[in-house]
Amino acid sequence: MTRSAVYAAEVTLSDGQRFASLGGVVVRNRRLVLLWLRRQALRLANGHGLPVVAERITLPTGDVCPVRFHGADAPEELRRWATGSAHQGQAIRALEAGFPALFTVLDPAVGLSLTLAGWRGRPADR
Repeated sequence: MTRSAVYAAEVTLSDGQRFASLGGVVVRNRRLVLLWLRRQALRLANGHGLPVVAERITLPTGDVCPVRFHGADAPEELRRWATGSAHQGQAIRALEAGFPALFTVLDPAVGLSLTLAGWRGRPADR
């Protein structure tokens, strides 16, 4: 029986009372989970201002569903988190220590928060 670490990540959207998952991933490496979160942060930030398709689409690449930001700061905060080595260093140290790596941006114009979260899951039994 081999026990190996599992890491998971999810991007959620909340209005303070309800929340929705925009997508997630499970991988066997903390650096890969952080890479996925960085990619999603940049994808969401770079999609700001582009039209959002009204119907839900299935994305074969494991990307999160796009969102429309109304406040201008949220995309810049996502970019800053995804490209800042200090932020990435903090996130990888949190994962190494067994703590979740969380990053939340707020869009006060519509009262939504977008959270990127990575954490170490339970080891798998083989």
